[in-house]
Order: sequence, then C-alpha cells, then structure tokens
Amino acid sequence: MLCWLPGRPGGGIHVAHLIIDAGVDTAWVRERIWESEGDAALAGLAPGRLMRPDAVADAYWQLYQQPADAWTFELEIRPAAEKW
Repeated sequence: MLCWLPGRPGGGIHVAHLIIDAGVDTAWVRERIWESEGDAALAGLAPGRLMRPDAVADAYWQLYQQPADAWTFELEIRPAAEKW
C-alpha cells in the first residue's frame, strides 16, 4: 500500500506491507473452492474461513488514517477461525 498524504511530514508518503493470510470472500474465491473441493465444501464452509471484503477494506482504511508519528509498516490480517 502506498498513500500520498499531502501536507504530512516526510513528504506525506506512507508505505505499508499488508499480508492477507486467508481467502477474501468473493465470487472468484468461492469458484476456486468449488473447483478444488466441490459442492460439499461450499455448503459446509466454516464460519471465519474467508475474510469479508469490507473487513479487509477496514484494515486498509485504518492504515490510511494513522497519525504520521505512529505509522505501521507491516500489518498481517487473518480470520479468527484460522488454525495456528
């Protein structure tokens, strides 16, 4: 992610690396699950296996809104249901 923030210290550029450690719940991802795992996998898709697109967008928005004196360089997001 690269944000140009005019009027901010350091030239107003905030660079961050965002790791999305799960599938994002989109039609394309659901099609890939269906192709590789079949109908049963989609019917029994565990809650929290995929991240909602709006939740991912919220993570980006939070980075954008950070104050310049406490910028995050790297952020890793994953659903709470992921097994560690």
